[in-house]
Amino acid sequence: MSAIIDVRHVNKAFGGLQVINDCSIQVEQGSITGLIGPNGAGKSTLFNIIAGALPLDSGQIVFDGEDITNQPANTLFHKGLLRTFQIAHEFSNMTALENLMMVPPRQAGENLFSTWFKPGLVRLEEAEVRRRALEVIDFVGLHHVRNELAGNLSGGQKKLLELGRTMMTDAKVVLLDEIAAGVNRTLLGDLVGNIERLNREMGYTFLVIEHDMDMIARLCDPVIVLAQGSVMVQGTIEEIQNNPEVIEAYFGSPAA
Repeated sequence: MSAIIDVRHVNKAFGGLQVINDCSIQVEQGSITGLIGPNGAGKSTLFNIIAGALPLDSGQIVFDGEDITNQPANTLFHKGLLRTFQIAHEFSNMTALENLMMVPPRQAGENLFSTWFKPGLVRLEEAEVRRRALEVIDFVGLHHVRNELAGNLSGGQKKLLELGRTMMTDAKVVLLDEIAAGVNRTLLGDLVGNIERLNREMGYTFLVIEHDMDMIARLCDPVIVLAQGSVMVQGTIEEIQNNPEVIEAYFGSPAA
């Protein structure tokens, strides 16, 4: 496999605080790669840099063979690099189905000229988007709440909806930011199962920040451990869990 994301010697400081320090990671195409580390390790900052939400100070990020350093999130969206958020970002006053239908870019109905002079094209495209949205909502197990306002969904259902939104476009890589947070165990099982299916059946690549080690153990290989803004170690979950440096970073002493 080849690296679809290649982070090269990235640095990021906020004032005098160096948060990301000469950090280099690779995410192999077709993998589910875990990114873990103690609080303050720089995980979210690195995530935001890769996703185009934060500029880096120095270094380079390559996505699918293209230099995307400091390109904004909306540009990366069109290239197939998407992210979810720890707190779901749904349109609360729209239904779950409408939330999915909003995702595909450059829809004819967004163009005033097409709305006036090509109403048939608008209706045809909207019908196709609706068909796709219904397929996605079935895939993620939300068919029974498809007409419910997204703001009324549970935390776990909102996470499933957010995962579904990544399926409404041509995603190559999805960055998952603590997707297990606030999700009950039943819905978490559904969520993990959907991630596995997207990876196995549709070829999605995932980079996952997560504190739930059971989820990391089930999903991720390899696992990258970040500490003080740099990569401490990378390996399988078994190698990570038995690494004295990792234990010390998390708990403060090898004995702990």
